[in-house]
Amino acid sequence: MIRFLKDRMSALLELNNLVKRFQSFTAVNGISLDVPAGEVLGFLGPNGAGKSTTMKMAAGFLTPDDGSARICGVDVASEPEKARLNLGYLPEGAPAYGEMSVAGFLKFCAKMRNLSGAEAGDAIARAVERTELGAVLEQPIETMSKGFKRRVGLAQAILHEPRVLILDEPTDGLDPNQKHQVRQLIRDMAADRAIVISTHILEEVDAVCSRAVIIDRGTVVADGTAAELRKLAPGKAKGASLEDAFRHVTAPASGEGEAHV
Repeated sequence: MIRFLKDRMSALLELNNLVKRFQSFTAVNGISLDVPAGEVLGFLGPNGAGKSTTMKMAAGFLTPDDGSARICGVDVASEPEKARLNLGYLPEGAPAYGEMSVAGFLKFCAKMRNLSGAEAGDAIARAVERTELGAVLEQPIETMSKGFKRRVGLAQAILHEPRVLILDEPTDGLDPNQKHQVRQLIRDMAADRAIVISTHILEEVDAVCSRAVIIDRGTVVADGTAAELRKLAPGKAKGASLEDAFRHVTAPASGEGEAHV
């Protein structure tokens, strides 16, 4: 593993040696990381690297075969309801009840979060304003574009002002203007939260992430800031891109073995 070691603040999200197997296939093989308040972590990797599986275990929607996940110090497996009080989760595809209107769905989500009355109304209004959904509140979710569905998913994730946000491809399906708005929202919310973003869009790391972790075949292969990761590109050439570094650490040439820093 290529890792840049540094002192860490107290973590709001802690993953310790997570392992997940599907029959004989090991999808996640000993992933550990911590994310403190104020950090936006880009979680990167090729298709099939184990990103979504790791995030599902971190959020408590998939039970690990080994290891643990803690949210604000609470073990996700042993105290799932307590842990999720501080979690906002946008899963891959952002599933929702398609026949519901946006307003109806968010009211339902508020109820599930034990919000009611004026408190629920205020929470929904904030989430709607942040995700710019005011014009489509009465529209059935199933009739909306992929981009709008992602924004509905993001609205439910931030509804209860969680300390930890786990967002799987939050800008997937958004147009450039919508991507800019969502990235700004993430930056605005990051000051007192731990945020993890899984993404295939490497420019997103520069745009919003203070740190990035690259995984490949279920293990962490690099961990650092965008500037540090660029130094991993072949020859550490001036002007190397994140794409150069990503390709280098996830698809090493035959016989190269693993690099260490």
